[in-house]
Amino acid sequence: MPSSGPSTKRPTMVLLARKSVLRKAGNSVSAAIQRLKDKGAKDIKLVCLLSAPEGIKHVNADHPDVQIFTAAVDRKLNSHGYIVPGLGDAGDRMFGTK
Repeated sequence: MPSSGPSTKRPTMVLLARKSVLRKAGNSVSAAIQRLKDKGAKDIKLVCLLSAPEGIKHVNADHPDVQIFTAAVDRKLNSHGYIVPGLGDAGDRMFGTK
């Protein structure tokens, strides 16, 4: 039977994250990674669109074994925990929850 792709010795868990998970210091994504590890995941990769340095630092401190792939890193978080100069809280704006 022909192979449809390269074989790997161990499975990889890829966590696809929406833009807000690496804001507010990355607490939510760090907790999600820990939950995956608690369920037995070993080789985890985090993929997200937009990050803040504070979130990356937090996730790296909690999970140094997890590779982070992000399309962009904005400058910082503001006093409300929004990425600067990023999108703010686009979900709240879209759905009128704030």
